[in-house]
Amino acid sequence: MSRYDGRSGDPTSYRERRSDSGLGAASGYSGSVHSSSSKTNGDGGSPRKLNLDGLPHFEKNFYSESPAVRAMTDDEVDEYRRRREITVEGRDVPKPVKTFHDVGFPEYVIQEIEKAGFTEPTPIQSQGWPMALKGRDLIGIAETGSGKTLAYLLPAIVHVNAQPILDHGDGPIVLVLAPTRELAVQIQQEATKFGESSRIKSTCIYGGVPKGPQVRDLQKGVEIVIATPGRLIDMLESNHTNLQRVTYLVLDEADRMLDMGFDPQIRKIASQIRPDRQTLYWSATWPKEVEQLSRKFLYNPYKVIIGSEDLKANHAIKQYVDIVSEKQKYDKLVKLLEDIMDGSRILIFMDTKKGCDQITRQLRMDGWPALSIHGDKSQAERDWVLSEFKSGKSPIMTATDVAARGLDVKDVKYVVNYDFPGSLEDYVHRIGRTGRAGAKGTAYTFFTAANARFAKELITILKEAGQKVSPDLAAMGCGAPPPLSGHRGFHDRGRGYGSGRP
Repeated sequence: MSRYDGRSGDPTSYRERRSDSGLGAASGYSGSVHSSSSKTNGDGGSPRKLNLDGLPHFEKNFYSESPAVRAMTDDEVDEYRRRREITVEGRDVPKPVKTFHDVGFPEYVIQEIEKAGFTEPTPIQSQGWPMALKGRDLIGIAETGSGKTLAYLLPAIVHVNAQPILDHGDGPIVLVLAPTRELAVQIQQEATKFGESSRIKSTCIYGGVPKGPQVRDLQKGVEIVIATPGRLIDMLESNHTNLQRVTYLVLDEADRMLDMGFDPQIRKIASQIRPDRQTLYWSATWPKEVEQLSRKFLYNPYKVIIGSEDLKANHAIKQYVDIVSEKQKYDKLVKLLEDIMDGSRILIFMDTKKGCDQITRQLRMDGWPALSIHGDKSQAERDWVLSEFKSGKSPIMTATDVAARGLDVKDVKYVVNYDFPGSLEDYVHRIGRTGRAGAKGTAYTFFTAANARFAKELITILKEAGQKVSPDLAAMGCGAPPPLSGHRGFHDRGRGYGSGRP
């Protein structure tokens, strides 16, 4: 039996905690919170006194190094991190694990991992799992598609299995906050898949759909809640749930939540959770606002960075940039589709819901199998559009940024930025919908005079990823006006330009 498995040998037992399991028990369980009720702030400040009156201790340190990991020398650890582009910060950082069995997950979790076809931990999992299982707060910075969902979900399952079973009226033990409905739903799908064997129940709380089924799930009792901030606050204010049992808090895509203005809601939710909880804070980028928020919620955290904190694109994605006028965009899009359409999935990003609908309508009138997804669509319609896109029945999907992050649609071969986004972070995340899980992808971007202020930063991203920069874009990056029409387009790809057709 795994060193994390708190269940009895009886497979029908629902997470029976035994006092000799070392993982905490329903009565008399002692926590590894800290010997004193204080923690050190993540910025190295003085300890803050925590008011834990009336709160039971809870277990959250489950990590024990396997012999193989313990045997790794410091040089071997450094070489492994260097090879997998892992950077770590913090005190007493655990060594990375190289295999799933090194982590010591329960056998039922290992079986689900193998069933999913995974062969080895991704870099964020390799370093993030030991950190999360030690019970410390954690900052994880990794691009989308890096495996971070399982980096926090599998330790969450171990965490739940070590806590007392829910009583009637108890709220969740694990709370995951996500910026969008689509991401929340995908996280819950993973939670269901990997939590099923230990009978861990989860539910997804988000707006745009009737509350009834969500309320019923909460009232029955669920160990894991995945929620968007607005709907969760609604449920809390209506007394449909509470956060008194939450001891494992995850903020997924924290940068995106701040972009969407969720800062006040996040603070309100966190204020209702016990202060000695374990908090895992995930972000694809590390702007100042994200760092400042982390200082409010995290104490003495580990920090793991995959790649670099600097904004950069996935190197598996070929990037092309075409400088166009606004009037040229639709004709350019049709020519591009004629060139690349082979039945593969194509995701086209627009700035506005209105533009999304207009372009989709025009494409359909011209015979292209396109559907659209954006925030004004009902949840049922969004789910249907995603289903049609994933199945390949409608291989072209137009979208606003609601789909730019978190959507895990396999085999998106092409991303088209019909409108350039409002930030380089969103550019990187949009094109990150392709080239996932080791696959190759291609991104095409229309760039107009109105986007000129982004030219310099865009060139930096292109160069870092080993992409050629067209002379026209390079000139715009130096402050030159955009070229007149008649310049090259996308398709002079033989010369490797970021833009170019004669």
